[in-house]
Amino acid sequence: MRTARPRTPTVRTPLVVLAAVLGLLAPAAVVAGAGPADAAITKLTPGNFRWTLSRTPASLVSGLDAALPNVSMRTVVDDGNRAGTACSPSVTHRVASFCWNAGDRDTTAWYPQGITTSNDALGAGTYEGRRVLMASWYDHASDGVAKGSRVSAVNLTSSTTRPTYRHVLLAEPVTKDGKPSFKPVNVHAGGLAWYGNLLYVVDTTGGLRVFDLDHLWRVTTGDGPTKVGRQPDGSYRAFDYKYVLPQVAKYSDSTAGGYPQLQHSSVALDRTSSPDSLVISEYRSKADVADGHVVRTVRVGIDYTDRLLRESSDGVVRATEAYRTDLESVQGSTAIDGEFFFSQSDGSDFSDPNSEGDLHTWRPGASATTRHGNAFPPGPEDLSYDPTRDALWSLSEYPGRRSVFAVDASSF
Repeated sequence: MRTARPRTPTVRTPLVVLAAVLGLLAPAAVVAGAGPADAAITKLTPGNFRWTLSRTPASLVSGLDAALPNVSMRTVVDDGNRAGTACSPSVTHRVASFCWNAGDRDTTAWYPQGITTSNDALGAGTYEGRRVLMASWYDHASDGVAKGSRVSAVNLTSSTTRPTYRHVLLAEPVTKDGKPSFKPVNVHAGGLAWYGNLLYVVDTTGGLRVFDLDHLWRVTTGDGPTKVGRQPDGSYRAFDYKYVLPQVAKYSDSTAGGYPQLQHSSVALDRTSSPDSLVISEYRSKADVADGHVVRTVRVGIDYTDRLLRESSDGVVRATEAYRTDLESVQGSTAIDGEFFFSQSDGSDFSDPNSEGDLHTWRPGASATTRHGNAFPPGPEDLSYDPTRDALWSLSEYPGRRSVFAVDASSF
């Protein structure tokens, strides 16, 4: 077991203490050679990674505000119509976990990807008086209807083992027949970062989509599993989802200096940096890396006053830190007090013990990452850090094996 790194003092809650008593904080396995090799890290020029902001027309958002009942995030969270179940996934240093209900656990129509919590949103641990976790899913369109992406609003206020939750459809406002409407957001939604009233969602080949929790809308349900947006009768539908969260902005990315375009596979908020920042990483398969595709992680500052990315004087957003990791199959990343964390998937051959997911840690200055082998279940995804509990959250994606879990970050 590694000696726990120095950390800014955190409030240790009974959840972590109980986990220690129950023996969940077992020693971490620092493994070399049993899976993908530790990655050597090289520094890149951060200013070569850039983003430009475009906003959804205000008239579209205000038009939908006028046409639809607006609700608060608290209303959505308190209106959970599904219940999670208690489960105990194989996770090193686990301090919390739950599983989705049977339908969401087993479905092949939707796959969970991103994760964030109300600790990201405001830093105080709650949002509108509720402790909330949000997870993103993308639709496989197996029924022939492309529903895009959704987020699950999970109420952790009273339970982290059997929480209630509700799915909310992500929507992009558009004009339809001269009236304000919306359409699905067809992105992989591989990562989430919640900052104030804004929710950042990665768009793999397009940058970042931004959604505004101050504009949550309730729509018509019933007899509409294939209908979305404004209907001929004037009603608004969202594939029978009750609530819709609209896109209000987009950050389109570009690169300079001959760098290939960045693939936005995951994103996480880092409140331990100054200023607050987003950490964005790329996913590349083992075959991609063997074929010469680079794998990178970048950091970009975020402005607490308007919740948007920090722009240079020319109006362009530039990364403040960038590294080439060439670490294969990275599904999520974040940074805590300057140290980077990467979740890594090892395939879906569940008969192979090494299909369990790994966690890599790295602090700038070290020559390579440290691999904590089989620390996560198969198919680990995005990462999100809760500093009030020193808990690092993640989730797994494979049907029948899906769970949401948190580990004690200082134990790695």
